[in-house]
Amino acid sequence: MASEAASIGSIVEVHGPVVVVACDALPPLRRALTATVEGDTCVFEVHQHLDETHVRAIALHRTSGLRRGMPVFDTGAPLHVPVSPACLGRLVNIFGEPLDGKDALPAGEFRNVHGTPVALSDTVGLTGILETGIKVIDLLCPFVRGGKTGLFGGAGVGKTVLVMEFMHAVVALHKGVSVFAGVGERIREGHELWHDLQAAGVMDKALLVFGEMDESPGVRFRVGMTALSYAEYLRDTLHSEVLFLMDNVFRFVQAGSEISSLLGRMPATVGYQPTLGTEVAEMEERITSTRAGAVTSVQAVYVPADDMTDPAVTAIFSHLDTTVTLSRGQAAKGFYPAVDPLRSGSKLMDRHFLGDRHYDIAEGVREHLARYHELEDIITMLGVEELSQADRRTVMRARKLQRYLTQPFYSTAQHTGMEGVTVPLSRTLSDCDDFLTGKHDDTEESACYMRGTMEGAA
Repeated sequence: MASEAASIGSIVEVHGPVVVVACDALPPLRRALTATVEGDTCVFEVHQHLDETHVRAIALHRTSGLRRGMPVFDTGAPLHVPVSPACLGRLVNIFGEPLDGKDALPAGEFRNVHGTPVALSDTVGLTGILETGIKVIDLLCPFVRGGKTGLFGGAGVGKTVLVMEFMHAVVALHKGVSVFAGVGERIREGHELWHDLQAAGVMDKALLVFGEMDESPGVRFRVGMTALSYAEYLRDTLHSEVLFLMDNVFRFVQAGSEISSLLGRMPATVGYQPTLGTEVAEMEERITSTRAGAVTSVQAVYVPADDMTDPAVTAIFSHLDTTVTLSRGQAAKGFYPAVDPLRSGSKLMDRHFLGDRHYDIAEGVREHLARYHELEDIITMLGVEELSQADRRTVMRARKLQRYLTQPFYSTAQHTGMEGVTVPLSRTLSDCDDFLTGKHDDTEESACYMRGTMEGAA
């Protein structure tokens, strides 16, 4: 790359990942520059113009080996990645270079990672529910086709398993593809996800893009953009459902905060960068659907100190249509997926979007579970016998609904020995309606646990 580019100046300062370059002619912001270090190419991205001859750039590689006076070359373009239908089934980095030990992607076509959002006239609105076949998701916090979903959960509650099941659902039910962006992922987590997807048989319809935790903040800040570029390419060329997954959006914000501090900007609220809202919106607003295809996103969100009023969380929240909260309490009881039905929901849970039947059944289920939650302390202290007959009936039905909303997954079949199941939304609604109207009052609780539909339940 460096040998084909024009030399525009030399390095005058190196401060960690920040490099100051003296230029003969100022390159535009976001231009990719390069330098050669011991035979390897180091890429920088221009972030600031300091004066008429100096720019401040963020290195996208480790800066060891860089020194003053080293020549810098202009690539003539922003950071771009090779795109091709052959990208499916691959594991790549921010530059589109392979991390799976296979051959490089064909370099026939490139896409700018800073692609502009689709024109308003070319976008399409939310067109309905994207069924996942997961009962609790489709019933209480449905995915919106072309919408954005936030997935909240700590370590060990099944977040990665749920992500894999979403990928499986898009492939199996909608014949679509998945793009996963690992932002600041631990290398161990990325390795496990890669092999688990292969074992689940969905890797050939997925693309994994990783910027690991030990990478430059510039990489962690831009790797989501690279993954989005691939998602947009697949949407435009395959004309199919594209599921875009990001883990973790908060690490993207953290990387932006780190870069802001390195560039000398004055911090804003709670120490975050003053450009927080703009940076989040720039990424989120690119997740759009067109007449060619739909991009539906699932974003894992870390909540610092469980403070939902944190500026970063608030900025992300404003773009989400659906929130799915995973509960450690649910997992401890053996209820998988460990979705907390009372803390999860969607902005589009209304009659006009879902229809009267779905809305009424979902509210009925939520009402039963909420009443059971209110009565749990009384039951613990006095026993269920002290409740009124109506409350006992509500508790009995709520306990069965809790167990019915569990489900064996395809992605865990090799570990649990239980074959995964997919339940159509229409059947989930029918079964839940039967619970609410008392048709399963004589059914044993154990018969409702970890199954698909209630057909044939004793």
